[in-house]
Amino acid sequence: MASQVLPRALVTTKWLSEAIRAQRVGPSLRVLDASWYPPQERNARQEFRESHIPGASFFDIEECRDKSSPYDFMLPSESHFADYVGCLGISNDTHVVVYDGDKLGTFYAPRAWWMFRAFGHREVSVLNGGFKNWVKEGHPVTAEVSQVAPAVFKATLNKALLKTFEEMVENLGSRQFQVVDSRPEGRFRGTELDQGRRNAACNLEKKNGLEAKELAVFSGLESGHIPGAVNIPFHSFLTEAGHEKSLEEIQQMFQEKKVDLSKPLTATCRKGVTACHIALAAYLCGKPDVSVYDGSWSEWFHRAPPQYKVSELKRNKA
Repeated sequence: MASQVLPRALVTTKWLSEAIRAQRVGPSLRVLDASWYPPQERNARQEFRESHIPGASFFDIEECRDKSSPYDFMLPSESHFADYVGCLGISNDTHVVVYDGDKLGTFYAPRAWWMFRAFGHREVSVLNGGFKNWVKEGHPVTAEVSQVAPAVFKATLNKALLKTFEEMVENLGSRQFQVVDSRPEGRFRGTELDQGRRNAACNLEKKNGLEAKELAVFSGLESGHIPGAVNIPFHSFLTEAGHEKSLEEIQQMFQEKKVDLSKPLTATCRKGVTACHIALAAYLCGKPDVSVYDGSWSEWFHRAPPQYKVSELKRNKA
């Protein structure tokens, strides 16, 4: 890869705390809480109302998406994104810092980071360590919701950072780009139930005494992966404390999986969220052009023919 100077993808808690103390949060610097959790587990918006980084606004991924799509969290239109972030006081000249409150340190923030980049915004960063470490280190929090003046944002979709179902199907034959799947190993291999269906499956298991192989039939979304994809679980890029691992460690992880960062690369996952961790990790290695398959496994499972879905569970049954 040719060396290039890229906008910073990460900022530290120290950097952000100093920026807040210097009262730099405003039109030139906006902070966004991009948390999302399964509704039965936590309420992201309510938690934001109760405690967040001073000056932050809530980036609602449920609102900033294509609501007409049958798949979760697909990118909204250019106008939808522009209007939404404009109402958060963000212009094309704003440095945006995103974080979330996940217990891992970072979960949904890289998705928001990638969305801004996909719509042509360069100055966007993830808070390294997330809200978890912000609080742990004793930085200030508040329940006060800041009132921001609307701004004008012009969104231009960079299609090079996005892959469609049709492009993924074509790649099965052409092998024009590498594919890395960021889901946990068991879901990638097809030996573990999809997280989104686990609760329903557990209820069925208790009620009917079904085994794992039978439960997959009822779960609606079986596990497995796209042919030719390699697996690097997203959480492996994070330390136990919730920070991004070192550049050397990240590079080694790609090398061990024989992923060549000098060649085209597309990231996928279940619904286009944790795939953005792959894009972020590669960006930190100097590769800013990783595309994300927005529909990911949720779309692939429902649209691809059976021979294009690899699952150890199916092979074992056969």
